Amino acid sequence: MAFDPQPIVEEFHDKYTHQKEFLQVVDSFLNKVTPFIRENPDYQDRGVILRMLEPDQIISFRVSWVDSEGKEQLNRGYRVQFNRALGPYKGGLRFHPSVNLSILKFLGFEQSLKNSLTGLQLGAAKGGSDFNPGDHSDLDVMRFCQAFAAEFFHIANSEADVPAGDIGVSEREIGYIFGYTNKLKRKFSGSFTGKSLESGGSCLRPQATGYGCLYFVEQMLRDNDLKPGKMTANISGAGSVAIYACEKALEMGIKVQTLSDSRGVLVDKKGLDEEKLAFIKEVKMEKRGKMEEVAEKFGLEFEKGKKPWGYACDIALPCATQNELSEEDAEKLIDNGCKVVAEGANMPCTNEAVDLFMKEGILYAPGKASNAGGVSVSAFEMAQNRLGMRWSAEEVDEKLRQTMKHIYQQCVEYGGKINGKPNYVTGANTAGFARLYRAMKNQGVF
Repeated sequence: MAFDPQPIVEEFHDKYTHQKEFLQVVDSFLNKVTPFIRENPDYQDRGVILRMLEPDQIISFRVSWVDSEGKEQLNRGYRVQFNRALGPYKGGLRFHPSVNLSILKFLGFEQSLKNSLTGLQLGAAKGGSDFNPGDHSDLDVMRFCQAFAAEFFHIANSEADVPAGDIGVSEREIGYIFGYTNKLKRKFSGSFTGKSLESGGSCLRPQATGYGCLYFVEQMLRDNDLKPGKMTANISGAGSVAIYACEKALEMGIKVQTLSDSRGVLVDKKGLDEEKLAFIKEVKMEKRGKMEEVAEKFGLEFEKGKKPWGYACDIALPCATQNELSEEDAEKLIDNGCKVVAEGANMPCTNEAVDLFMKEGILYAPGKASNAGGVSVSAFEMAQNRLGMRWSAEEVDEKLRQTMKHIYQQCVEYGGKINGKPNYVTGANTAGFARLYRAMKNQGVF
């Protein structure tokens, strides 16, 4: 009998009615891999597929702390350990008011496919807190991170669970959590990635996700006879992913026209350059300031409350957050002649937007493929910590390029074509699923 995903869909919708983000990723995944499962009887064990969709363990804990004014504050912390069939749990910590179980389960499952797709020995997890670092002083951020570490230190372990950063958790936050974890454990441990170089971090870790995204785009352009020097790109976000995607795009000769933050979009029709990008890094990454400062300094356009997707471009790189690019945004991009969309963030395009891109023949790379540079260099950081050595930036960059090339080849091999264009979506989902399924099947039921 042919594999039917509908009973699984109905079961998860009944059990997790209010977890819309998690249900979104379950629906999308089953839709993409069902044709492959039906054609390959060796991948039709319903029990394995169900276990793949359920986290191994969900840990929730209270984080109480005292701010610099002497007031007691209370937040909630989480760790969703999704799957360790391929290695220790690996995935970021996110500090943002929107953090909840639905989002973390959605991110954790995506992480399991992404980590599988890299070909590296990485399990999958996601975690964080509803704390917002942007609302607090550096001292209060340190106090919160230490309180978080006091509840979390027994979870982080270089052989079991290795967290990294995500939205709201940069090298600063990782440093505070890592340092306090070491104090509580009374040892120096490689139990976190995204650390500073001085603390055992890897060269190019801050750049990895943005660079990796452009290395994937580079392959897309080459295989589809598109010349980067003749193309324009609109990028969303102003964190490390967006900024370093912009940096690498400029190196490739692509004209970058936008970056954005929560207040609106910065538009430069002439194209951002190294001087402007250096100031953006200073404002957004060092001073944690506003994009309006950049617009004022260089006389650029800043549209409050707008997104980058209403402006004509050849390449769209959503690098901010999940579900930031809607079906309406996709229609605008298509109407304006966009040819390539590659996700730098985790699932920034809604399912409806993705369906539209596929229908219209847009070259579209899902985040589980084009966003995988960060976790890849995290794996390199883990390897360096185990070896007690550091690789040069050139060595890390070459390993990153090769990993992104491997991911790209997997997407092409498993994806086939749709409307005459490579189907990177089906390829990424299917390749990630197939490797993880084989590992879980091989290890038995438990």
